[in-house]
Amino acid sequence: MKLTALSICLLYAVGNFIEAAPTDYDAQAVASRQITAWQKQYNQYIEATVKTRKSGCTSENIVYRQEWGSLSKQSRLEYIDAVKCIRRKSPIYPKSVVPGARSRFDDFSATHIIQSPYVHFSGLFFQFHRYFVWLYEKALQEECGYTGTQPYWDWTLSWQDPRKSTVFDGSPTSLGGNGKTIPHGPTNLSAFGITFQIAPGTGGGCIETGPFQNASVNLGPVAFEPVDGDNGLDYNPRCLTRDLSLEWSNHTKPTDITTLFNSCSDLGCFDTLLESLDGVHAGGHFAIGGIESDAFASSGDPAFYTHHAQVDRMWTIWQNLNPRNRTNQVYGTSTALNTPPSPNVTLNTEIDFGVLAPKQQTGRLASSIDGPFCYMYI
Repeated sequence: MKLTALSICLLYAVGNFIEAAPTDYDAQAVASRQITAWQKQYNQYIEATVKTRKSGCTSENIVYRQEWGSLSKQSRLEYIDAVKCIRRKSPIYPKSVVPGARSRFDDFSATHIIQSPYVHFSGLFFQFHRYFVWLYEKALQEECGYTGTQPYWDWTLSWQDPRKSTVFDGSPTSLGGNGKTIPHGPTNLSAFGITFQIAPGTGGGCIETGPFQNASVNLGPVAFEPVDGDNGLDYNPRCLTRDLSLEWSNHTKPTDITTLFNSCSDLGCFDTLLESLDGVHAGGHFAIGGIESDAFASSGDPAFYTHHAQVDRMWTIWQNLNPRNRTNQVYGTSTALNTPPSPNVTLNTEIDFGVLAPKQQTGRLASSIDGPFCYMYI
């Protein structure tokens, strides 16, 4: 075949393009830089907003939530001690309502189990979990003397292998390591009318390292066998298990965040993609495995709160990239997948928090620097 000068130039150009094509690592690095830029834009907006205020959330009383790995070892130990403390406190739920509750920690688990059919795959997902995590943070502070704030687990730092995360490395300053490696098959999940399988991860047994190696779970499971009686609220003590999964952590890459942010300008889109089974919310839960794979009883693992602080961080940053249009957005109904059918969510829709707190209107939970809140992620 005779090559013309033009075809030679085209082949040369294509060859250079293929050689210079960004690797997946490069794509993740580019996405990480974009997330950092969005984080900076969000921080600048929040700082400028509270700086002008004389009351409510101001620059004088705003608090800062940090990534687990950026905390000092002492700060991590103080958080761990507070979690252990709340697990020793007596529950508030009466046994007639939650027979299996044995601690204040179980009060939170029970509330999540009871409210799950209304606050997942619905228009209440973000607001419920924002206030739920804040109530947990508040309980650690007021009932256990914790002076810090709720840390978050940035999945994008350990998406390649969550076992290497400072959250799960099994050290004394982690939230416990992986579960013991045991041969096991897939986990069959059933929740909100959805049935699917989770492939085995790298553990599957009881946590053997770190501060929660002897921790027990008292409630659930609900979404997988053997299902606990009374819809997960009976007393069912067993060890805390984990099954850290590289397959599912692969859904929490930096590029998954940038795709989510770049794809959505409205809350309906943002929630639908984030809550989808291949989204970052499920990715974080299933990357931990064990009770975290149970949409109802997942708050039985202390790592739940670092995961959902990260979910809240994502929503908060997304909101404040366009605060005028996104802060008070609502969408959807107040039941999972609108089953059974329920009214559309408005800013006046009330969310039930059981014994943890009085019902709250969604509009009061729309901003992390208004209503009861005054915090910023750094």
